Amino acid sequence: MPEGHVSGGRGLTHVDARGQARMVDVSGKAVTVREASAAGRVLCSPEVVRLLRGEGVPKGDALAVARIAGLQAAKRTPDLVPLAHPVAVHGVAVELTVTGEGVEIRATVRTADRTGVEMEALTCVTVAALTLVDMVKAVDRTTTITDVRVTAKTGGRSGDLRRE
Repeated sequence: MPEGHVSGGRGLTHVDARGQARMVDVSGKAVTVREASAAGRVLCSPEVVRLLRGEGVPKGDALAVARIAGLQAAKRTPDLVPLAHPVAVHGVAVELTVTGEGVEIRATVRTADRTGVEMEALTCVTVAALTLVDMVKAVDRTTTITDVRVTAKTGGRSGDLRRE
C-alpha cells in the first residue's frame, strides 16, 4: 500500500501526515474495469420546460449543447479538480430528460485504470447542468442546480456502491 494511504474510508487520503493536500500514489494499484454514475437536476420555470420540449430556447439546442459539454467535462476532470488523477476515460454516456420541473441529468463513465471515475461522472453532470443554466438564463434567471450525487460505482478496492 502506498505511503500515507488510509484504508477503509477512515480518513482523508488526500492529506499527508502534516495536513497538507497531496495526490494519492495509485501506482501500486491494479488496473481494473471501473464504472461510476452520477445524477443531478436542473430546476426551471414552466416556460423553459415548454421551450425545451418544443421550439427550443433562444440560444439553440440546449440539451445537445449540455450533453456535449458533459462529455468534454468528464475527459477534462483532472484539469478542473486539482487532486483528481488523469485516467483513461473509455466511455461516457450522458442522458438529459425533460420533466415537469426541469431536466434530470444522468451520466455514466467507464475506464480500465488504477483509480475510479466518480469525479469524472460528477464533473460531467455538473458541467452539463451549468451549461443548461447558461443556455436558459435569458428565459429564467432563477434556474437552480440541485441534487448532484454519485448514484453508483463498480470496481476497485472499496467495492461497489448503489444508491437512488
